[in-house]
Amino acid sequence: MSDDRRDLEPEPTSVEPEQEPEPREHPTAADEAGRANPSSHAPAPVRISRRPWIAAGVFALVAVALVGAVIVVDRARESFEFESGLMAVLAESRTPWLTAPALVLDRVGSGLLSGLIVPALIIAGLLVWRRPWAAGFFLVALLASSGLTRLVKVLVGRVRPEDILVHPDFGSFPSGHSSNAAVIAMALGLIFMRTWVWVVGAVYTLLMMLSRMYLGAHWLSDTVAGLLIGAGAALIVWAPFAYRLYRENRLAHPPIWRKVEPERAPTA
Repeated sequence: MSDDRRDLEPEPTSVEPEQEPEPREHPTAADEAGRANPSSHAPAPVRISRRPWIAAGVFALVAVALVGAVIVVDRARESFEFESGLMAVLAESRTPWLTAPALVLDRVGSGLLSGLIVPALIIAGLLVWRRPWAAGFFLVALLASSGLTRLVKVLVGRVRPEDILVHPDFGSFPSGHSSNAAVIAMALGLIFMRTWVWVVGAVYTLLMMLSRMYLGAHWLSDTVAGLLIGAGAALIVWAPFAYRLYRENRLAHPPIWRKVEPERAPTA
């Protein structure tokens, strides 16, 4: 009888410990959906540091105000000694192959081309490629830089160099060409956040500054002040647009004539 009971009792079985799930090496369908439709996965709210950039912009504008005050009070609206020597060197080095591109930059940075056509083309391009916040930021930055440049010109009323190859308007300090180039370069750099945009913008601004001195239209401090006003205005205006520009930059930007696919729910 005891043998029969032993036969009926179940044999002990070994229990293996539960295995942890293996790490996922391949993306899920939800991941693939996010990559295929990046507009449906805009970044969550983030903390963007604005204070250093605002401080830099304010510092640039304060520097312009201080230099302008020195020019009016101490220099009687005349140039500094080192600027007169530099201008004489540039005048002696003028050659036709340098004058021609300098005159081209003079036309690009003035009149309707600089004040209306180029900004309108940039804003239109931003709107076509679905960047309305960037277009608004660019327009406000441009207006701020232009207004500040005109205001400082009137307040300082600095005398221009005598040996001029072009016919500029009133006021030498600051350089309107330089401030316009700087605000465009800085604004586009802040919009796209690409190294090549920063490099191209910096080269364009420096060439514009050199051309203004080469043509005898501005002293060195005029061009530096223009650079500071354009860059400073763009940095200060960028602050209230920063978060919107960040989110907008992370979205897809097909041109407006391409239909955007509606958001699809990820499948398991």
